[in-house]
Amino acid sequence: MQDLNLFSLAGRTALVTGGAGLYGRQIVRALAQAGAKTVMASRDVAALRSYAESLKKEGFDILAYALDQADAGAVERLRDQLVADLGGVDVLVNNAVARPMKEWSDPLDAWERSMAVNATGLFDMTRTFGEHMAQRGRGSIINVGSIQGMVGLDLTLYEGLGWSVPPDYFFHKGGMVQLTRYAAAKLGPDGVRVNCISPGGFFNDQDPAFVQRYNDRTFLGRLANEHDLRGVIIFLASDASAYITGANIPVDGGYTAK
Repeated sequence: MQDLNLFSLAGRTALVTGGAGLYGRQIVRALAQAGAKTVMASRDVAALRSYAESLKKEGFDILAYALDQADAGAVERLRDQLVADLGGVDVLVNNAVARPMKEWSDPLDAWERSMAVNATGLFDMTRTFGEHMAQRGRGSIINVGSIQGMVGLDLTLYEGLGWSVPPDYFFHKGGMVQLTRYAAAKLGPDGVRVNCISPGGFFNDQDPAFVQRYNDRTFLGRLANEHDLRGVIIFLASDASAYITGANIPVDGGYTAK
């Protein structure tokens, strides 16, 4: 096999949860461009279908399915439906995230709703589809974490902006890194690789003061854009990373390297 062919996902099916958001859109596009039949799944099926239709016009093979990641029955039903419709799943990208908490002082109910998706739901997806892949003897699971699961809160980034930074995101993104390592150990003997990427801040027309502060803290001097996750996703989904598992890869312009 030629080296560049190692990056091909032709003949494979990839599932992306939360595929219509800032990260999800570029992840879905990357997988489709690499040749995968790509499935998006979330509660907002209308948004998924709208994005899928735009990509289909470019010749990509995209499907949209409903999924409430907080519902254990829904996760199993999605697995069974994808097995019936497509024969199975080769790549899972755990990208979905719920953000019910807004600040430290929010009621505990907001924390619990966050964990239902971002902790329990994440584990349910990983175990359900990981065991499916293990039965087939192959597969790649990619968890989309965050640098906020790797470092502490830097309040100076937000000083004077009136922004609140909730604690749940730090908690579940840090836990995601450890779940990645656990699942890699559990599923590795059956040919399933599990890795995590930890993106840095994404440019989304934030306050110029925040943008400048953040840029000053990175080696590359900028926030991430709509292209920056594509390469690492294709790499981890494909045979190009066949001997990589249990890894957490920062995609942050050098933010966590300081």
